[in-house]
Amino acid sequence: MSNTSQASARIESLLDENSFVEIGAMVTARATDFNMDPGAAPTDGVVTGYGLVNGSLVYVYSQDASVMGGSIGEMHAKKIVSLYSLAMKTGAPVIGLIDSTGLRLMEATDALTAFGEIYRTQAFASGVIPQITAIFGNCGGGLALIPTMSDFTFIESSKGKMFVNSPNAVSGNYEEKLDTSAATFRSVSCGDVDVVANEADIYTQIRQLVSMLPENNEENGAFDECTDDLNRVCTDLAACIGDASVALSRIADDQAFFEVKADYAPSMVTGFMRLNGVTVGAVANRSEKYDDKGKVAEKYGKVLTAKGCAKAAGFVEFCDAFDIPVITLTDITGFETTLDAEKDLSKASAKLAYAFANATIPKINVITGSAFGSAYVLMNSKSLGADMCFAWKDSSIGMMDAEAAARLLFDKEENKAELTAAYKEMQTSVESAARRGYVDTIIEAQDTRKYVIGALEMLFTKREERPNKKHGAI
Repeated sequence: MSNTSQASARIESLLDENSFVEIGAMVTARATDFNMDPGAAPTDGVVTGYGLVNGSLVYVYSQDASVMGGSIGEMHAKKIVSLYSLAMKTGAPVIGLIDSTGLRLMEATDALTAFGEIYRTQAFASGVIPQITAIFGNCGGGLALIPTMSDFTFIESSKGKMFVNSPNAVSGNYEEKLDTSAATFRSVSCGDVDVVANEADIYTQIRQLVSMLPENNEENGAFDECTDDLNRVCTDLAACIGDASVALSRIADDQAFFEVKADYAPSMVTGFMRLNGVTVGAVANRSEKYDDKGKVAEKYGKVLTAKGCAKAAGFVEFCDAFDIPVITLTDITGFETTLDAEKDLSKASAKLAYAFANATIPKINVITGSAFGSAYVLMNSKSLGADMCFAWKDSSIGMMDAEAAARLLFDKEENKAELTAAYKEMQTSVESAARRGYVDTIIEAQDTRKYVIGALEMLFTKREERPNKKHGAI
């Protein structure tokens, strides 16, 4: 396969068969400086057009690395901006397939202006249409802003490279020591990337994601026919709740859960599933991660981390922009206590609190274990605006664990055991929280699916206003 055909072949691999219609095939570069030949830049290094994903309209551009390295110049950017304009008019997602050396040096300030025009277009489209980017080759310098301004980013596991500064240009670093452009670094350390996979799997997973998202922000969410039993009893749910990604799949229609940013801040799970055919966003605390055999491979503290809060906040804001309901599975005892965490924890926690409080979508919280302190409040509590709160019958809700509280309050008391039991009953039991109205219904773990589906049906027509303002600034 030649490089020239690779850009088009990627589009064909992504879209429904024979559905792609190219736009702007005759566009070439206008620049002639430095003996540049416009005729040597067919399509100006980017193939643009529209087609279908599972029968739904999408717009797609694919950079052609064989034409001037797929670099971005004036006309290259104009084609992408024009594609966005059509997508905004028709209300359909934009998918970008990235493989480029970045800024076209021969066009200098024209190329810089081209970058700015793409950024501006992406900013206007944010929250209006879904933006998805997949990186198959180089994505460096100013080009790295395009995927980070998108809603979801995929990267090819071996050839995808994303960076602002080249790894060899970072002081004290070199590629053999730590490749800061590699997929692993971008997904695990930076959180820039949602999915790392080989090229074939990227096409499959983008198609899966697109099918779960609304086409635009006026679609009132995304829906599909449900063939799963709405009252299905999830008998093994309590046994796998440590790994929330597994637990969420058990609750979901056909047990399908699409996790995003799985490698980043793994103690916080974010992703999409369907319940009664309705696409729902999920946020959950994870204390364990299971391997392919169902064995515990990793363990995490039941604490909120700065990275986890930021990850969840961004996800909730996306869901709110596109009218996607959110459910949370809460099992949390406090905050991470490290020096590095303390640097960013208050700001990241504030962003999570703001995201939940500001969201007007249906919000449902399920307390599955511990719900202690301010960390519990941040996880979509009633006080932050959750519409419904369910709690498993063995869960605990309070300022802190009863035993820890007793050590502070009753350490010198002779009847410490009796007082501890009384404190547990009055202050940390799920029944105590329900009596105060902080929990709507105490449920059996196995019945979680049917209760959440029932609440979503009840909340389908929810309408909620916020104070009139341009936007928040938290």
